[in-house]
Amino acid sequence: MISRMKGIILEKQPPWILLDIQGMGYDIQLPITCFYRLPELGQEAIIFTHFVVREDTQLLYGFHHPKERAMFSELIKVNGVGPKLGLAILSGMSSAEFICALEKEDISNLIKLPGVGKKTAERLLVEMKDRIKNLNKNLFKSTADHMLSLVSTNLSTKSSEAEAISALISLGYKPQEAAQLIKNIAQPDLDSQALIKHALRSIL
Repeated sequence: MISRMKGIILEKQPPWILLDIQGMGYDIQLPITCFYRLPELGQEAIIFTHFVVREDTQLLYGFHHPKERAMFSELIKVNGVGPKLGLAILSGMSSAEFICALEKEDISNLIKLPGVGKKTAERLLVEMKDRIKNLNKNLFKSTADHMLSLVSTNLSTKSSEAEAISALISLGYKPQEAAQLIKNIAQPDLDSQALIKHALRSIL
């Protein structure tokens, strides 16, 4: 089981990073809310990971804190929620916001997330409400806005819209949906990171 990795960030393309560990490169996917807390390219990062093994592939999902990883691990145990959907859910809202939505039984916000229909939202409410009692809510107090405020503008503005659209597609949005979301909020002075933030906020 690979549960913690420490290395140098060689590449960043939301939601993926390439982490170099003693000459070995590891592809890791992170929720957008975690991705934007990463250090700059070339700097060292510590990532807590969830390792998924399937017949045809092996995937690593990364988080900044073990409790965020625990949230993901519990989330993908829900019937009908796999790693891809779990990643999309925790990209569309922070762990704190997700817990809040569960406690308030806020189905309306849950179904705005890509891949989450009414039935899935109802299963999340039923199955996750008991599970989150075992997680320390105080560790999830930082909101997505606070985490995204730590973003470093290291992506080219020339391709900002294309990168933002690509990131949304990787989270489960259809290409046309992703393009329309970015088109609706696009401004000349916004980089790709800001575009993704505003696009995700616009649907909640």
